[in-house]
Amino acid sequence: MSRNYSDLRDHPSAALRVPPGFSIAGFDKHSTPGFDGNKEDGIERMEARGRDLAILQEQLFAEGRSGGRRSVLLVLQGMDTAGKGGIVRHVIGMVDPQGVEHASFAAPTKEELSHHFLWRIERKIPSAGSIGVFDRSHYEDVLVAKVREFAPPEEIEARYGEINEWEQRLIDHGTTIVKATLLVSLDEQLDRLESRLHRPDKYWKYSTSDLDDRARWTDYRDAYEAMFERTSTDAAPWHVIPADRKWFARLAMTELLCEALEGMSLQWPPAAFDVDAERARIDVLREAGK
Repeated sequence: MSRNYSDLRDHPSAALRVPPGFSIAGFDKHSTPGFDGNKEDGIERMEARGRDLAILQEQLFAEGRSGGRRSVLLVLQGMDTAGKGGIVRHVIGMVDPQGVEHASFAAPTKEELSHHFLWRIERKIPSAGSIGVFDRSHYEDVLVAKVREFAPPEEIEARYGEINEWEQRLIDHGTTIVKATLLVSLDEQLDRLESRLHRPDKYWKYSTSDLDDRARWTDYRDAYEAMFERTSTDAAPWHVIPADRKWFARLAMTELLCEALEGMSLQWPPAAFDVDAERARIDVLREAGK
């Protein structure tokens, strides 16, 4: 596989991992952490790593079909226009869709609100052999809920611990968790929002609440930093991806997924039948058809 890190100063998980005391305000959203190449280099590398990703995903899927219990859960967070949808289309889109389980958590329904906040999340965890994608996730319950004051501070505080315990249980049962937040600058976000107003085919993606949320950015920034501080664990660390350059954000996510899957030491399952005997049966049928 294409494990040549010649353009990389650090492995992606190290270059993008949230450090202690991380400050969003001081983070360059236009940067390319750990990557020394330009856009053309990034696109070329992503194509190569995309091929690796497709093979790794197929190995995981084959393992699940053969009795294995392992899976991968990609948790994506970010403000609107940060590029979560682009990650799903351009990164996850490089693998066989039958091995992908996608979920997006909007505002909870009346039924969901009647349960524990993790109830609806638990119902969407990936099955064995699958890559699960949470495009927005259980972290909405400590981000939006905190900023919009849908829950009191003491409940938000308790949720951090509950999330850590829940994720550790998933890990103990064979799920590798990759958590990534896409961070986009104010100017870039406003440019992307404005561009939707110039394209009738993008009106459906525009919501007046997007600007309302941006007006609350200081509160969201504080909520994200608290989330990083309380839920970036050794078992499931947070990664931050500068998202002003879409090509880099997609490459970074491809690298993170490849690295996670490579760390699982996946192998093709052995045949559950006598290979030579099956070849002989094929030869017999071939002869009979002549």
